[in-house]
Order: sequence, then C-alpha cells, then structure tokens
Amino acid sequence: MLTTLLAVTESAQESGIVQQFGLEPKFVIMQVVSFLILFGVLYQFGIKPTITTMAERNQKIADGLKHAEETAIRLAAAAQESALLIKTAQLEASKVIEEARKSAKEFADKQNTEATARAADTLVKAQQAIELEHKKMLNEARSEIARLVVKTTEQVLAKKLSEADRAAYNEAASKELTSA
Repeated sequence: MLTTLLAVTESAQESGIVQQFGLEPKFVIMQVVSFLILFGVLYQFGIKPTITTMAERNQKIADGLKHAEETAIRLAAAAQESALLIKTAQLEASKVIEEARKSAKEFADKQNTEATARAADTLVKAQQAIELEHKKMLNEARSEIARLVVKTTEQVLAKKLSEADRAAYNEAASKELTSA
C-alpha cells in the first residue's frame, strides 16, 4: 500500500498538481504513516475487540435461539406425554370405577342371596319348631283327653265295676289313646 501511495505521489509531482495544491510528499507520507499507525492501533484495540464481542453476542443469541427451539420441542413433547398420562390415568380410573361397581353389585347380590338363604333357613326352622310344638301339643292333648276319659270312665264305672275290671279298662284306654 505504501508503494501505491509513493507511486501516486510521484505521478502527482510530475503533473504539477502537487505544486498547485501545495502538497509536499514528505508530509503526505508522514500523514499516511500516522494514519496507518492510528488505524493499526484502533483495529487492534477498538475494532478487533468490538468484532470479537459482536461475534460472541451473535453466538450467544444463536445459542439462545437454539436453546429456545429445543425447549419448545421438549415442552411440546412433555405436553404430549402429560396428555397421554392423563388419558391413561382416566382409562385406569374408569376401569377401577367399573370394577368397584361390579364388585359392589356382586357383593350386594351375594348379601341378598345370603339373606334369602338365611330367611329360608329361619322359615324352615320355624316350621319345624311349629311342627314339633304342634306334635307336642297333640300329645299333651291326647294325654289330657285320655286322663279325662279315664277319670270320667272311672266315675261312671266306679259304681258298677269291680276294682280289677276298672284297672283293666283304665289300662286299655290309656294304651289306646297313647297309640293313636
């Protein structure tokens, strides 16, 4: 670049432009050198760090966008997974409720069957007890009737029969009434 500047300066001297504008090549060269030094210092300490900082910021922004996209994808996946879990939980809850209803119905039917069986058993026992009580009452009634018949017969026959005949009739009447 310096050679280009020198070439431009020499060509400007030959054409007389330098005298017209009052340019001196040594001052122009000093200014170009000063400018290059200033440009080098600014580039090294100003432009280069700024470019580096901008590149880092651009990278951070790109990373942030990439992270945001990944997060959005994970969020969508989590939403799908939670929807699936909720649906699965609802299905399981429906099954549990249905099983509970079925179990409750079976339990109620079983209790009803057992209650019916107990009632039938109680009814059978009550009928047997009534039958037994009926037989007992009939036996007591027969015994009482036999006793009354014997007593009445004794009173009627006491006047006409002997003691031995009376005992035989009483015994025969007792046997007949107890066997019937």
